[in-house]
Amino acid sequence: MIENYLIHILILIGIYIILAVSLNIALGYTGLLNLGHIAFFGIGAYTSAILTREGIPFILALIISCIIAGCFGFLLVWITKRLKGDYLALATLGFSFLIYSLMLNLSSITNGPLGISGISRPNIFGYFLKSNFEFLLFVIFIAIISCMIMYAIIKSPFGRLLHATRDDELGLRVLGKNTIKIKYKAMIISSLFAGLAGSLFAHYNGYIDPTSFMLNSIIFIFTIVIVGGIASFKGSIIATFILFIIPELLRFFAIPSHVLGPTRQIIYALILIGILLFKPKGLFGRIDLE
Repeated sequence: MIENYLIHILILIGIYIILAVSLNIALGYTGLLNLGHIAFFGIGAYTSAILTREGIPFILALIISCIIAGCFGFLLVWITKRLKGDYLALATLGFSFLIYSLMLNLSSITNGPLGISGISRPNIFGYFLKSNFEFLLFVIFIAIISCMIMYAIIKSPFGRLLHATRDDELGLRVLGKNTIKIKYKAMIISSLFAGLAGSLFAHYNGYIDPTSFMLNSIIFIFTIVIVGGIASFKGSIIATFILFIIPELLRFFAIPSHVLGPTRQIIYALILIGILLFKPKGLFGRIDLE
């Protein structure tokens, strides 16, 4: 029983590591205050669920989910390319609510508030991932490959351009660099991996509905990034473990189920407040959240 529960938690941690690190590419490394990241997660989840429901093979559905999420990332930058700071945050939050509204109201495609059930487990070139342990191994593999790719991007010359865009966008323009183009690329990369995480989430849960991609989910992902540290790669990974494992310890105490949910939110809030008060750069970050 405990073994199955541990596997469940590790699967979610693997998925959210991809989600948190991909957000850090836009938020931490490029300085784009993107509150619409959860929308890309949802786009990936719904796209993959709908495509496999129509008979598309999982691997192809996974790739298409990433591409479509990346296209929406491109669209979001195109709409908000002249915005910065609070205005960008509000615009991306509005984008998130727009996607949520589409999930809720396009009933002929998304099944509306009832969501999509019966989402199949991945079938990878004829091998069906039946057990959670097999799915865990698959998620670990995808998470490692994804993190390696994102780390390589961060450490590349393009990654240094991301840093420069965050630290001194005007100075970078003076040097002749197209910062809008850099933002396009950063958001596409970020949203693409968020779509990948969404696809994994949908096929693990077997069921998704619009409530999985609401404001509380945005706050949770931001909490992971802030606790780990802005522009800290390892911080996002370690903070994901911390923010999943600490609240889960409550399940070993005799706490009523109707109290457990709010208690978890209180713990998240206390951790976030503590970080902001005593370690404002996060556990491993070197940049303050402004």
